[in-house]
Amino acid sequence: MRWDRLWINCRAATMAGADGSYGIIEDGAVAAAAGRIAWIGRRAELPGEPSELSRQCIDLHGAWLTPGLIDAHTHLAFAGERSAEFEQRLAGTSYQDIQQRGGGILSTVRAVRAASPERLAELTLARAARLAALGVTTVEIKSGYGLSLADERKQLRAAQLVGERLSMRVSKTFLGAHAMPPEFGASRAEYVSHVARELLPALAAEGLIDAVDAYCEHVAFSAPEISILFDAARALGLPVKLHADQLSDGGGGALAARYRALSADHVEYTSADGIARLAQAGTVALLLPAAFYCLRETHPPPIDALRANGVRMAIASDCNPGTAPILNPGTIMNMACTLFRLTPAEALAGYTREAARALGLLHEIGTLEQGKSADFAIWDCSGPAELSYWIDGITPLGRVFRGEPTAASPAASPAARMPT
Repeated sequence: MRWDRLWINCRAATMAGADGSYGIIEDGAVAAAAGRIAWIGRRAELPGEPSELSRQCIDLHGAWLTPGLIDAHTHLAFAGERSAEFEQRLAGTSYQDIQQRGGGILSTVRAVRAASPERLAELTLARAARLAALGVTTVEIKSGYGLSLADERKQLRAAQLVGERLSMRVSKTFLGAHAMPPEFGASRAEYVSHVARELLPALAAEGLIDAVDAYCEHVAFSAPEISILFDAARALGLPVKLHADQLSDGGGGALAARYRALSADHVEYTSADGIARLAQAGTVALLLPAAFYCLRETHPPPIDALRANGVRMAIASDCNPGTAPILNPGTIMNMACTLFRLTPAEALAGYTREAARALGLLHEIGTLEQGKSADFAIWDCSGPAELSYWIDGITPLGRVFRGEPTAASPAASPAARMPT
């Protein structure tokens, strides 16, 4: 037998089209061998009879395939909740005021520090499992709610467990420059130096960091302060990404471009100059519509300018307890279309191809192409645009990770069409 598994009678949105389209293959087939896509194309072009080509042949009865979804910006490793802050914001208190009163990020820092490693891991695994059930095969998980060596390690180890216990690829991001921990008072320079010279090297030496992030904003850290951290990351050979220009134009886009960051995230207030620099650097603009929605922001990212400059756009959940308590990729895609005016094709690309680019993993995942990891989701829908159409998303029929089905086989029971 040539292949381990062969899926036939499907329609595939490969997301590999050079023109930015879905890259659709009608009446297609996909084969996997040793965890990788060994063949993909029209069923009529298979090099033999399906039953003779693979040890297992699965008929998908016309279902759609997409690349496995990639949630490229999350804060899944947290404890506690912040519903009281939700009420405060509805009553008119600003995000900045809540933060200055010791709430916001620091509220979650207190909860994470109080949680045992076992409890934090349990919570993180449960959230990741929910994403997996909705078609996610790769997730990025940030630290940044510990702000001490022991507690940042606790978060990153919880993230690492997701990759060990679930059929899911995990990218672990160190976000030590997320907020000022209370024990450092107002000594910003001292804390930034501590993060760059002590926390970052120690955690990197333990293999717990795949990338380094920072929060560039007037309520967090300045561009010069973050440069110290990014220089340390560069010395360790680690890529960087940035929470940039979410609440104001703090030069985050230009800073991300200067370090050729994988992504600049949020970018609601990034200037024209910042956008041009992002384009030149090849940095992805990672859009986070749930935070925009929850904070009731009115200044959306400059989508037209990003398009005009050729800046790639990814989207992600930003799942966190304060400004994006959400674990539904379909809702995020719908928000990206309705709030930011992305097309459904751009939204799906943002959760697949461009999300992979934002993690530096496009060589491995993000499109359905021969040689890449056999990660895909199986959907009962009329077409890929329907994935952005349903506000509460669509639950996939199945999910495949590295060539292995990880949910109930769609061949075992006929597809149940959604109501029309």
